[in-house]
Amino acid sequence: MNNLPVIMRSAVIIFIASFLGALLLTVLISSSGLELIGNSHLYIGCLIFSVIVTLIITLALICRSLKALILLVVFSFLYIPMIILIVYSFNSSRLVTVWADFSTKWYVELVHNETLLKAVGLSLSIAAGAATLAIVLGTLASYAIIRFRRFKGSNLFSFMTTAPLVMPDVITGLALLLLFVGMGQVLGWPKDRGAITIWMAHATFCTAYVTVVISARLRELDKSIEEAALDLGANPLKVFFIITLPMIAPALVSGWLLAFTLSLDDVVIANFVTGPGAMTLPKLIFSKVRLGVDPQVNALATIILLIVGIIGFISWLWMRKAERRKMREMRGY
Repeated sequence: MNNLPVIMRSAVIIFIASFLGALLLTVLISSSGLELIGNSHLYIGCLIFSVIVTLIITLALICRSLKALILLVVFSFLYIPMIILIVYSFNSSRLVTVWADFSTKWYVELVHNETLLKAVGLSLSIAAGAATLAIVLGTLASYAIIRFRRFKGSNLFSFMTTAPLVMPDVITGLALLLLFVGMGQVLGWPKDRGAITIWMAHATFCTAYVTVVISARLRELDKSIEEAALDLGANPLKVFFIITLPMIAPALVSGWLLAFTLSLDDVVIANFVTGPGAMTLPKLIFSKVRLGVDPQVNALATIILLIVGIIGFISWLWMRKAERRKMREMRGY
């Protein structure tokens, strides 16, 4: 118990910080604003919250399990909303915030909802196509940046490739809209904005993310293996496909999944570059929010979470296995 004074001081600091933080956050997010300051219930609620937070953290410090507490808080912050969504997908009530009875009727109705299923199919096809094109372009850009460092305009090329990372989606969408309109007037294509323009737009901004992921992997790659293959008579193209690509395969999978997720989630850019004939899933959900969230969306989101979770777990196992194989080869070498 030699650390008791330190723990007590930490508890006081945590209590004051949590109380003031809860008080400030409640005032900021409340519609009443500063009018809440004169309400005694505000201080009572913040006090109870601060006491609970302080007790939990103090107990974790005393039991020396702060690491477990941090993991619990982080995972709770990330996954409790998803768990709530999954639970309410089995709610029989049409009001998504009011629990009635356990039911699977929204899953049954989801199967017969052609509009929603069509939007899901379109979003998945666009996301897969955009991720695939982004992987090709991002790999080429990364290889040029990392392997061909000394060429005229290399710094400008590297900056312009990753510029969409810090570009607001509104500006990116507007720029792509003007591009497609100009192409339609000059080249006569595309005549109508739809799935093709969404695919091209998504591949454009996804390429920047893929380039960053693959570039990080290429920087860590041992060039001696590639140089040895070149010395033995292999041409650069063969070295790229036989040696380089297999070695950066985990980064390719990570980049593809990241690009797929970004494309599947995008709604701002899609609104700029599409017409009324192409309705993606995010656009459909946002249009329904104005009239209230459809309970079928909860069921669909649960299915998507399940599929993404399975794919992510399988990819993690595969990349972990590949990393272990690489470590064994390095130790043997």
